Amino acid sequence: MLSNSLIEMDRAHLIHPVSSFRGHERIGARILKSAKGARVTDASGHELVDGFAGLWCVNAGYGHNSIVEAAAHQMRTLPYATGYFDLASEPAIRLASELADRAPGDLKHIYFTLGGSDAVDSTVRFIRYYQNARGKPQKDQFISLEQGYHGSSTVGAGLTALPAFHDGFGVPLDWQHKIPSPYPYRNPVGSGTDAIIQASLAALRAKVEQLGAERVAAFYAEPIQGSGGVIVPPPGWLKAMRELCRELDILFVADEVITGFGRTGPLFACQEEGLDPDFMTTAKGLTSGYVPMGAVFMSDHVYQTIADSAGAKAVGHGYTYSAHPVSAAVALEVLKLYENGLLDNGRKAGQRLMAGLNALADHPLVGEVRGRGMLAAVELVTDKAKKTPLPAAADPSRRIFDRAWANGLVIRAFGNGILGFAPPLCCTELDVDLIIERTRLTLDQTLEDPDVRAAMAT
Repeated sequence: MLSNSLIEMDRAHLIHPVSSFRGHERIGARILKSAKGARVTDASGHELVDGFAGLWCVNAGYGHNSIVEAAAHQMRTLPYATGYFDLASEPAIRLASELADRAPGDLKHIYFTLGGSDAVDSTVRFIRYYQNARGKPQKDQFISLEQGYHGSSTVGAGLTALPAFHDGFGVPLDWQHKIPSPYPYRNPVGSGTDAIIQASLAALRAKVEQLGAERVAAFYAEPIQGSGGVIVPPPGWLKAMRELCRELDILFVADEVITGFGRTGPLFACQEEGLDPDFMTTAKGLTSGYVPMGAVFMSDHVYQTIADSAGAKAVGHGYTYSAHPVSAAVALEVLKLYENGLLDNGRKAGQRLMAGLNALADHPLVGEVRGRGMLAAVELVTDKAKKTPLPAAADPSRRIFDRAWANGLVIRAFGNGILGFAPPLCCTELDVDLIIERTRLTLDQTLEDPDVRAAMAT
């Protein structure tokens, strides 16, 4: 009865993110009740392996008492402290210092936000201020990648390049531009590393020339494009794009909201290529999703330019909950857990995950398996040679998600038939094996769909 009444209250009052309002009213909510490690349990007692870590975020896994105690201790001691008026709290100061010590390049200055979307928004404001401070106010155009995701705020959704975040919202804005994703599986130039890198470099040069070299302020890229379908660029791509941005006097922003904090192996994905971005955005794994928090990492040369220009004036950008002491205390404890074994376990589990998913490559529906560490995708097709996506009539996002759920697995089922995986770093060998086993079962069930069968026969 309690569960049913909650579902009805949800239908009546709770607006869900990225959801069909009418569709949700019809379907109703699945209510999660508890979680431990890499497992979640719903209100009916159905236990599932969480192959998506909530929303790419519960990197440490569920139920760490030390995280709960860190939050409780901070709530009892100092539950809130503003960063305005030059005030601060010890956890926020220590967290900024710890992050700066571990950051790539000269990203030595940290601005805290509530999550990834407002971290991206903050970079836009800081970049505009920086370009004005340099005496280049005309540099006001921003470039990102097709199939990229940079949040769902008004500004971030415009940098995002996914139709659902644009339709009906009046974005992208006229100063937001896109170039093609590297997407090796579906790149017109083929899957060769050098060809993809050269095509992306040429596309960025062409876009800058079109807009005017004196107009372009910044370029945004995820080390791996998460919500676009876990698109993994070839080795060397990030470094090449960053060097071109340096040559063209464009700031390079690495969006590590998804890839940060062990998701791909190291603490930050940028470290795999020795990348030194001008800005880096993080969130999700920063607190393992236990409490809201994001962070903008700002390079020293940008910080000094802004600081020198402002002088005694305030830089007018701030949030009430920036550098929240409870979130900072949680993040410090999460960082400790990462470095005391979770990163190592995540690397081992990631190798097992990728090996298991690659073993599915011979399935009739699997076009490609790709990923790095604990971030992976299986792209489904009805014709491997032609790389034909699953038909829209098969409603892959709903049907595959529902089947996986019934099979005891949470995954991300994209509308184009890509399956996304981002399990917690705490996964045991059994957890990973269950993810693979239940994915194969879900694929076998999908293979029996009349819509899919019909598409394969044409």
